[in-house]
Amino acid sequence: MKDFKVYLSIASLFLLVYLVAEYKRPKPIDWTPTFLKKDKIPLGTYVLYNRLRDIFPGADIRTYREPAYNVLADHGIKHATYLIIANKVNIDKADYSRLSAFVKQGNNVFIAATYFGDFLHKELKVDADSYSEYRMGTDSLHFVNQKLDISKIYMVEPELQSAHFAEFDTLKAIVLAQDSHQQTTYIKFPMGKGALYLNTTPHLFTNYGLLDQGGAQYASTALSYLKTDKALIWDEYYTLGRGGEQSIMRVFFKSPPLKWAYFQALAALILYVLYQMKRHQRIIPIVEPLANSTLGFVQVVGQLYYEKRNNHNIAQKKASYFLEHLRQDHRLVTTILDKDFTQSFANKTGVDYQLAEKLVAAISYVERHTSVTDRELIELNQLIENYYTQTGSYGK
Repeated sequence: MKDFKVYLSIASLFLLVYLVAEYKRPKPIDWTPTFLKKDKIPLGTYVLYNRLRDIFPGADIRTYREPAYNVLADHGIKHATYLIIANKVNIDKADYSRLSAFVKQGNNVFIAATYFGDFLHKELKVDADSYSEYRMGTDSLHFVNQKLDISKIYMVEPELQSAHFAEFDTLKAIVLAQDSHQQTTYIKFPMGKGALYLNTTPHLFTNYGLLDQGGAQYASTALSYLKTDKALIWDEYYTLGRGGEQSIMRVFFKSPPLKWAYFQALAALILYVLYQMKRHQRIIPIVEPLANSTLGFVQVVGQLYYEKRNNHNIAQKKASYFLEHLRQDHRLVTTILDKDFTQSFANKTGVDYQLAEKLVAAISYVERHTSVTDRELIELNQLIENYYTQTGSYGK
């Protein structure tokens, strides 16, 4: 019991030192694309959310974690600008029906994502395609609206490149922005009195994208297409899911003190289990393993053959085993041991032709004769050993 307390004290000391070192260690940069308004990491949207009133002065910003259908149907929203920025957005039929009706009443909906779901692909022929590896260098974007400065180029870092439209309904959509390869990244679908805006570069609206002056200008220009309504809906459903779906463990890991308390409790529980196992585990009797009789059997059989001096029998078995090896491993037909077989033997196994010729001759001699001298048996064995040495397949 005293020894265990010493071990436990030492282990606790090491654990404490480790926890202090981990606490003091600089945290690595988190490049997770969360697109969350509270996240100050590179790919969060803290900066954009807190500067929205620069683009939409006096707007009442409302945050919802519900599908678009529920937001518009349950909260009585008639006039607002709807903003969705996420990695992937899967708009279903019910959401699109409510959103399209909302747009036709004179509102704007802005969606920035790299994927828009199967229904939008079916309804608007929208299909976003991610950039391939050979395109992952620094790229640029530009707007194509003649009322803007179309010569203005916005450089895009590789970390911020997302996707482009591989397909969209050109009869319904208006192209607003393209990349340097003339691939569309921003389009507008006029609907009734309003419009639906789709953008394939959501990373440009993150904190990292807005750090650069050019990135901030691009984001503000892209959002300036939207109407300046008194109300602005900020969506978090497509980044966090429906509100209230957080598990207990997610709450634990979200708070650093709770997370460390959880790990300490888990470590203490493991130590307790190990200690209880040591106290209550019954002594396991030692069972001697069975003796390996294979080596003894080989020695007896070898002594038997040696005493009988049946060289021909041994040579036949070695030849048969070797031919079986050629059949199984190299798919050689060993029915006729002629020059064609010798050539195939040398080609498929990679051994010297002279060695193959001598080995085939020795095996043929064993098959034709009824007696084999010691010297002939030794030569056959030596030839087989040379074969395995050259092919590197000894023991296989």
